[in-house]
Amino acid sequence: MSTTTHPRLSGLHFLLTYQCTFECDHCFAWGSPWQSGTFSLAKVRQVLDQSEQLGTINEIYFEGGEPFMYYATLVKAVEEAHRRGFEVGVVSNSYWAITFEDALEWLRPFAGLISNLTVSSDLYHYDEIQSQQARNAANAAEVLGIPLGTICVAQPEVLEARATLGQLPANAPDEGSNIMYRGRAVEKLVSRARLQPWQNLRECPYEDLRSPGRVHLDPLGYLQICQGICLGNLFERPLQEIWAGFDPDSHPIIGALLHGGPVELVERFHVPHADQYADACHLCYEARRALRQQFPDLLAPDQMYGVF
Repeated sequence: MSTTTHPRLSGLHFLLTYQCTFECDHCFAWGSPWQSGTFSLAKVRQVLDQSEQLGTINEIYFEGGEPFMYYATLVKAVEEAHRRGFEVGVVSNSYWAITFEDALEWLRPFAGLISNLTVSSDLYHYDEIQSQQARNAANAAEVLGIPLGTICVAQPEVLEARATLGQLPANAPDEGSNIMYRGRAVEKLVSRARLQPWQNLRECPYEDLRSPGRVHLDPLGYLQICQGICLGNLFERPLQEIWAGFDPDSHPIIGALLHGGPVELVERFHVPHADQYADACHLCYEARRALRQQFPDLLAPDQMYGVF
């Protein structure tokens, strides 16, 4: 085991379902109407029990896919998590906010229960960056006292133009943040990106793989430090046991990424590769796809790799 201090897990993000009303080009969870895998209420309660037993988790999020597709389950899950004392957040594409009145009724059961509602709004979801649905959701959330944030991901051409001008990626809703080239983005968007030499991609720029504050849990029980990189299955071993045994350096995939990023992952396992990639996620994702047969329990589930 590593001698470093064991990380404290404070957040658990439920992927309530892999299904989604959209099939966005940038989605790294391969969200789609045709996806499979959805939490039952019984499984949600089982996981909340284990979260309480771990004793360090204080924040629960419900996302997807699109969690509002299973609205009754979402409402009860939020109520249950709030009743147990967790801070609760929800991530949605706000497809349900057709009008302000509709948005108000959809959100009303969450008033006083969730500390954050995050909605996606960009040109992957709608035909305008700030959609009418997102505006309706924001107005309804304000009336109900629900804090709201927006996720906006820029188009590849916008990001390339910004890089050419030497500007840092913006987080403003009207400008958009970076694409992570994994999942469906590898199939749909790489051709529109500026590529760089694979040897440059020597670190993971997005995840704290040594001391993650939060992890994702999918409906099949896979506990994921990054989408598609698993620490174990919570329906086979309890969360407390999985987390107690978490040693990033001994995990074949995480250990390689910590040592030298996607480049190390490729070199350590002799993965064939191209000369150029869109970003570190792109090289990492392609390497992981090539290694799935060698590490089937660690590089799972199929849903995260577009197999459904």
